[in-house]
Amino acid sequence: MAARASRNLLPLSRSLATVAEAPVVARPTFRDGDVRTNWRRSEIQKIFDAPLLDTIFRAANVHRMHHDPSRVQLCTLMNIKTGGCTEDCKYCSQSSSYKTSTKASRLVDIEPVLEAARTAKANGSTRFCMGAAWRDLAGKKSGFEKILKMVSEVRGMGMEVCTTLGMLSPDQARRLKEAGLSAYNHNLDTSREFYPEVITTRSYDERISTIEAVRAAGISVCSGGILGLGEQDEDRVGLIHEVSRLTEHPESFPVNTLVPIPGTPLEDNKPVGVHTVLRTVATARIVLPKTIIRLAAGRHTFSETEQAMAFMAGANAIFTGETMLTTPCSGWDEDKSMLGRWGLRGQRSFEDHEVDGHVPEVESAVQAKRQEAVA
Repeated sequence: MAARASRNLLPLSRSLATVAEAPVVARPTFRDGDVRTNWRRSEIQKIFDAPLLDTIFRAANVHRMHHDPSRVQLCTLMNIKTGGCTEDCKYCSQSSSYKTSTKASRLVDIEPVLEAARTAKANGSTRFCMGAAWRDLAGKKSGFEKILKMVSEVRGMGMEVCTTLGMLSPDQARRLKEAGLSAYNHNLDTSREFYPEVITTRSYDERISTIEAVRAAGISVCSGGILGLGEQDEDRVGLIHEVSRLTEHPESFPVNTLVPIPGTPLEDNKPVGVHTVLRTVATARIVLPKTIIRLAAGRHTFSETEQAMAFMAGANAIFTGETMLTTPCSGWDEDKSMLGRWGLRGQRSFEDHEVDGHVPEVESAVQAKRQEAVA
């Protein structure tokens, strides 16, 4: 019996020996502030679900690794073609699918756009964005040529230029780049899973394809989402996870909060709480450390103190001016006064003093701190 028991133990002992001899593969370690495109969704969910003040503190530290915390960029967005859009985005007053107070209009002439850009620059905005309510540019050859002229002229003023024109082909993206376009906005809006509940006329992958065409043309990507569409926390995490796994992180990540528009399917949606906005901003800052986090639509509904908390959490750009597409917007004077009270100041155009969206002096300070920690 003893001999039989001994023989039965031999395979087990050999298996244990094999396990012991197998090389141990160390799991890669990451530090806050590292730029990663291999985030796991569960990692991001854990950040999002952590105690809010702890997450904001962590995000504030990451923010200071790659950005000057005293700087907030002022951006202005102009609607250059209003209404009549064939997309069925349930939040949008410009969709032809819904009866709203927004009336369809033609593409505006060049001079009014240039005048608006001059006004924005005189008031401290360093990025001028132009939005057209289109699904894509198909059949809009003359309109596209006019937009290329707008881009070239605004860039000639020394401003960053961003457009949002719907889906783009690689050739259209190339021509925008040649005209001087700095960035292209194409929001993913929400998680891949929840997206079909909001939009049915354009797929998630079509949005990704436009982002890829923009990136391939050498244009910076601006892509974020909207809070308050009826999504859950896991969808907010899903959105951040999606952009974190792009070939490169977007240059900017707009955080919009739904402004319910009468006549749209989401007109009765309840507003999201500021704690949700802060969680989203802080989580995005940790996951996308070098990305500009832009407080966009709906910001006017939050108090000055709530906005200051968002700046602490890593937001470093705001949309300001008379309007933001078809929704209200805080004005330049109001915003500059607010920033002044918090010791913040406007940011110059990136191309004036930054390389690839990084602040050299901040990067150097971060590297020095890390070397001290290692030593």
